[in-house]
Amino acid sequence: MKSLLWWQKGMIGFVFGVLMFLYLPIVMLVLFSFNDSSVTSFPLAGFTWRWYQAVLANEQMLRALGNSLIVASAATAITLSLGTLAALALDRYDFPGKGLFQNAILLPLSLPGLVTGIAMLNFYKQIGIPQSLTAVVIGHATALLGVVVSQVMARLAKLDARQAEASADLGAGPFETFRRVTLPAIRPAILGAGLLSFTLSFDEIPVTYFLTGREITLPIYIYSTLRRGITPEINAIGALIVAASIGLIILSVGLLRDRK
Repeated sequence: MKSLLWWQKGMIGFVFGVLMFLYLPIVMLVLFSFNDSSVTSFPLAGFTWRWYQAVLANEQMLRALGNSLIVASAATAITLSLGTLAALALDRYDFPGKGLFQNAILLPLSLPGLVTGIAMLNFYKQIGIPQSLTAVVIGHATALLGVVVSQVMARLAKLDARQAEASADLGAGPFETFRRVTLPAIRPAILGAGLLSFTLSFDEIPVTYFLTGREITLPIYIYSTLRRGITPEINAIGALIVAASIGLIILSVGLLRDRK
C-alpha cells in the first residue's frame, strides 16, 4: 500500500482543521449547557440538568420557540405548494414574461435579508398588513420561494419526458401521471427543499425583525438576550436545537433513501 505524499497529508490536515473550526463551537455549546455554573468558562464546575429545567420553566422562551415553529411550518407549507407549482409551470410551459417571472422568484435569494425586510415592511404598510406573525410567515414564504423553485426545477431537468408520454399513452390522465410518475421523481427535491426552507425560516432574523409585532420568534428572543451576555439557558436551548437538527437529518436520510 502506497504511503501518502506530504501534500496529501497536508490537505487532509487542512480539511480536518476546517471541520474542527466549524464544529468545535457546537461541541462547546453542548458541553457548557451541562456546566454547573452560570459562568461560561473552563474549568467546568460539574454536571447538571438545571439549565434545561430552566428552559422548560421559561415561558417567554417557550412562547418564542412555539412562534418560530409555527412560522417555519406555515412558511414551509406555503413555499412548497407555490414553489412546486411554479417550478412545474416554468419547466413545462412557455408563456410571455417567463424569464422575468423566473428572475423575480429567484431575486430574493440574491438580496441581503436587511434589504428584503425593509422592502417588505414598506410594502405591507402601504397595503395595510400590520406587523405580526402572519406578516412574518408571508415574508418568509416570499423570500424562500426561490429555494423550492430552484431545487424542484433542477430535479425536473433530469426527468425523462418520455416517462410522462408513456404514462399518457397507457391511458393515464394528467393528475394520474403527476401522481405516479412526476411526483415520485421530484419527491427528494421537495423534501430537501422543505427541510432547507424550514431551517432558514426557523433561524431568520433580518426579515423577522422588521415584520414581527409583539410576538417574537426564538432567534429574536436569543438576539435580545445576548445583549446582556451569554447565559447557560441559551446554551441549553442551542443544544436542544442541535439535537433536533440531527434528528431531522436522520429523518431526511431515511425518507430520501431509495427503496426497492
